[in-house]
Amino acid sequence: MHDFSKLEKELKIKFKKKDLLTQAFIHRSFLNENPDFHLSHNERLEFLGDAVLELVVTEYLFLKYPKKPEGELTGWRAALVNAKMLAQVSQEVGFNEYLLLSRGEQKELGKARQYILANTFEAFIGSLYLDRGYEVCRKFINKCLIKELPRVLEENLFKDAKSLFQEQAQEIAGVTPTYRIIKEWGPDHARHFIIGVFLKDELVAEGGGSSKQEAEVAAAQKALEIKKW
Repeated sequence: MHDFSKLEKELKIKFKKKDLLTQAFIHRSFLNENPDFHLSHNERLEFLGDAVLELVVTEYLFLKYPKKPEGELTGWRAALVNAKMLAQVSQEVGFNEYLLLSRGEQKELGKARQYILANTFEAFIGSLYLDRGYEVCRKFINKCLIKELPRVLEENLFKDAKSLFQEQAQEIAGVTPTYRIIKEWGPDHARHFIIGVFLKDELVAEGGGSSKQEAEVAAAQKALEIKKW
């Protein structure tokens, strides 16, 4: 077992419930080999941490950039909370050394490890929120993740929702998304479209707008949230 008190010292964060900290690092595969382990895997914590992370980043961008439109801020947020960025930050704060994995997963160092690191970062945020509350989470996220924002803006790492969804769909699902009109109504000067974004035959999300382009972007934005990409 890893010595998590060492991680607490490195992060300068003290957990009241040590089990919560440990659980953030338990990958499902670890329990296959250690079925009697007293804690569950980290997926529920990841679910919670994902929401806390999104709120902290959204709140920061909302307050810091009062004149920026929502669409632009959505792109920035997506660039900060995507798996690639979270895996990188997770590595920087030393989480890789504390993962609890099966022997098979320990050998996997490529893409699979990146996803595990990103998910662990979210699970850690979930644990931290339950143990120490919102404010401590906000400070931690500001310190290790939001500091990446200048680089995101400098290197144009943010993209509009459609290109982002297409990239992720091709990389993760091996499919190029297609868009189809589900409904349209209204006179020519005030047309309204509902457009669905599909991966093969699966309708992932729908979006609405007064132009096809606007409805497609709205659908892609929703699809990114639904797929957690």
